[in-house]
Amino acid sequence: MDGMLSQEEINALLGNAGSDDTASTGSSSSSSNSETLTPEEQDAIGEISNICMGTAATTLYSLVNQKVTITTPSVSISSWDDLVSEYERPCVFITISYKVGIEGNNVLILREDDVKVITDLMMGGDGTNPADELSEIHMSAICEAMNQMMGSSATSLSSMLGEMIDISPPSADLVNLMEEVDSSKIGDFHTKNFVKVFFRMEIGDLVDSSIMQLYPIDLAKELFGKFVSTQGDVEEAKPAPAAATPAPSPAPAPSPQPAPQAAPPPQQAPPMMGQPMMGQPMMGQPMGYNYVPPQQEVNAQQVQFQPFNMGINPITQQENIDLIMDVPLEVTVELGRTSKSIKEILEFAPGTIIELDRIAGEPIDVLVNGKLVAKGEVVVIEESFGIRVTDIMKQ
Repeated sequence: MDGMLSQEEINALLGNAGSDDTASTGSSSSSSNSETLTPEEQDAIGEISNICMGTAATTLYSLVNQKVTITTPSVSISSWDDLVSEYERPCVFITISYKVGIEGNNVLILREDDVKVITDLMMGGDGTNPADELSEIHMSAICEAMNQMMGSSATSLSSMLGEMIDISPPSADLVNLMEEVDSSKIGDFHTKNFVKVFFRMEIGDLVDSSIMQLYPIDLAKELFGKFVSTQGDVEEAKPAPAAATPAPSPAPAPSPQPAPQAAPPPQQAPPMMGQPMMGQPMMGQPMGYNYVPPQQEVNAQQVQFQPFNMGINPITQQENIDLIMDVPLEVTVELGRTSKSIKEILEFAPGTIIELDRIAGEPIDVLVNGKLVAKGEVVVIEESFGIRVTDIMKQ
């Protein structure tokens, strides 16, 4: 029948499973196209998962501040029994449900020890001493990490498929595959075959492990259909390559045409370099030729500048200082200085002695508008302090 896979092809896709095993699990359903993926569909799912998980790895790097490496995935059809044989110890199931653009959910499986390291890094640890058991805080932390990772992954998927894709907040559950599991936590994965996408994951020097992403086969086919339609639109948008055509044969020489009534004036031969074109203005000069006007005699002479002194006598100019004789200036006598902290200043009280940076008997400073102009010594004039200038500061 057209479109149907042979039993050998089905066995190859299911990992060369024997015909007897296939018959025991229901050969009529496993031989249907709805229970398998073609090589083209597997390649497309692998490409989608590779791009999405690469974006998620970048987000995880920002959360744990460690280099995160996720290898190229491998895609296969698997069953719950195969999954149990690969994950013999408790692991963490993160369920991601699509609410916009795609219908269905997928499951991300992480090893319990890997989750302990990731959550320890998220909580400020170095990942070398993770917790012995996963608590509610750890499960909330891994849910937040997966929420950001799968959110960025959904953004990449939206760009890839050309439509809005959104997810619900992920839920995390610790599942022991060796025991009976709650179907409400893992969906129908334990009763039907599913698509398994396998990755190798490294986080710095702390984690060298594997993660798995499970898709229902119907969801995988829906992703493939959207991916193929998007790629088809891209191909249609590309311009078709021009078909190769043989070189045209040389056309016969055209017959001479009658001359028009008003023939254009004959063009003049281009002048030699440096020569103007005869009978044509400068604006009409052709490109590549410089128009040089004829040289004219110029009468040049040296510039004469007027002297700046204008016969001014500096002695007579000193009389102008009388104009500013009544300008007030602030004269300050500085006995000394010191630096104190705010705490020390707040501790000041009557009787507090403040030590200055001036030695006893050393001349004190005389400042005019904040500029040091002289030094002197303190004197007492009747009942007031005064200053006797002992030295004038030079410029």
